[in-house]
Amino acid sequence: MLPVMNDTTQDPLEKTPLQLLSKPLGPYSPAVRSGNLLYLSGQIGINPETMMLEEGMSAQAHRAFQNMVAVIKAYGGTATNIRLIKVTLYLTDMEFFSLINEIMAQYIEEPYPARSTIGIQALPQRALVEIEAIAELTP
Repeated sequence: MLPVMNDTTQDPLEKTPLQLLSKPLGPYSPAVRSGNLLYLSGQIGINPETMMLEEGMSAQAHRAFQNMVAVIKAYGGTATNIRLIKVTLYLTDMEFFSLINEIMAQYIEEPYPARSTIGIQALPQRALVEIEAIAELTP
């Protein structure tokens, strides 16, 4: 199921075509589609309009999930044709584990995808969280 934006959150992709997504920080694609599977590159909390990292874990996590939603939609995903299969979270501080669970529940509904959470030393741009996923697009 496509992550759900709560009513008070503006969906960043409603007016953002694929070419206006935040530019990757290296030589890779935001996602690659193979058949019905969509492999999403890691998303960090960069605001695609300013290309600046959001401040703090909560803001970065929300932005990373919003960026993930934007990439899914840019590759043809909708609320009725997407199912998240696997999500991997990278955290620079595992103290944020409970917070990331609360935030993830605001964007992803049951049935939940498989998930791994990995504590790591550092992320690009000194981000605090990175989210990558595998999704299935159904006809």
